[in-house]
Amino acid sequence: MLGRKPGAGGGLVSPCAACKLLRRRCAADCMFAPYFPADEPQKFATVHRVFGASNVNKLLQEVPMEQRTDAVSSLVYEADARVRDPVYGCVAAISSLQCQIDALHAQLAIAQAEMVRIRLHHAAYLARSTAATVAIAPFISDTSSSTPTTPSDNAGDVVAKKLHFGYDTLLEQAHVGQPMWSY
Repeated sequence: MLGRKPGAGGGLVSPCAACKLLRRRCAADCMFAPYFPADEPQKFATVHRVFGASNVNKLLQEVPMEQRTDAVSSLVYEADARVRDPVYGCVAAISSLQCQIDALHAQLAIAQAEMVRIRLHHAAYLARSTAATVAIAPFISDTSSSTPTTPSDNAGDVVAKKLHFGYDTLLEQAHVGQPMWSY
């Protein structure tokens, strides 16, 4: 038995919280003693106020021994919720959590849509950038040969080549008629 100590005469020094509240003698086989220790009197008081000692006793007898601790924990949670909100009890907390989940799902969907938009924007930028690189390829010369390059050169070769004109000219030619920044 949890929270109970045998006295000098074989009796119990400290009755469980249930027996103390109900003002009865706590027997060695008390149904409440393992779940409502003497050092937590408010726990049983709340459960007793909401459900009643007789109903809690019946419920604990019907629940298998290995599940009683979880059942008492649930009873205490529900009783605390009923004291805070007598109409809805723990359903109010569940409903509030469900609303938070729905809001977070909506935020996640917005974030995922924004990621798709950014990826598409980036892909379009890369496509324009590649098209601009291919368009300026005739103006790029290879340091190792004097033959002009063609649009069929691959991007790795183009990057290694030098420009014959400034970077400003490249920007002007690559995005003619398009805004510099797009949102």
